[in-house]
Amino acid sequence: MDVQIKKGLLEVCVLAILRREDSYGYQIIRDISSCIEISESTLYPILKRLEKDNCLKTYAVEHNGRLRKYYSILPAGRERIAAFIQEWPEIMRVYDFIVQEEKDE
Repeated sequence: MDVQIKKGLLEVCVLAILRREDSYGYQIIRDISSCIEISESTLYPILKRLEKDNCLKTYAVEHNGRLRKYYSILPAGRERIAAFIQEWPEIMRVYDFIVQEEKDE
């Protein structure tokens, strides 16, 4: 999959997971992996970018004597999901156009 397309989809997938419940890095990777492949080296820059864009916030919780960083979605993150859903019909029109062109060849 094209890197730029995947990056955009992964951002929305991360936000969708956090919309369900707050989570931490390893669990986010596990949850997303059922849909699309992601590694730690890909996830953490996405989380940083989403935090910088005020789409999520972080907080720490002690787990087995160590602090675990949790991520929580903010209103801007919910808005980003809504924008993606609203743009989906346009994305599908582009997909249909590409598929039709291939069929015509």
